[in-house]
Amino acid sequence: MILCRVVGDVVSTVKNEHLHGKKLLLVQPVDLDTRSPAGATLIAVDHVQAGDGDLVLVNKEGGSARLMLADDHTPVQAVIVAVVDDLEVMK
Repeated sequence: MILCRVVGDVVSTVKNEHLHGKKLLLVQPVDLDTRSPAGATLIAVDHVQAGDGDLVLVNKEGGSARLMLADDHTPVQAVIVAVVDDLEVMK
């Protein structure tokens, strides 16, 4: 899983039938300490009603992502599984 910030929405007039009714969001991985961008932006299926600017936990592994959606045929690699309210990094 990776920590990300929601940076935008994906709007699609045509999408795979297994994605109908699912919200797609753009998420940017962030550094654990600084919360600054730390990787390429990706598209994730929103499973927790996240919003723009939210800090979220993303499951970025296709098999596990499909388990979260309970559909083995969904073409997905990343799913937002939590909105992070607070984070403390122990060193």
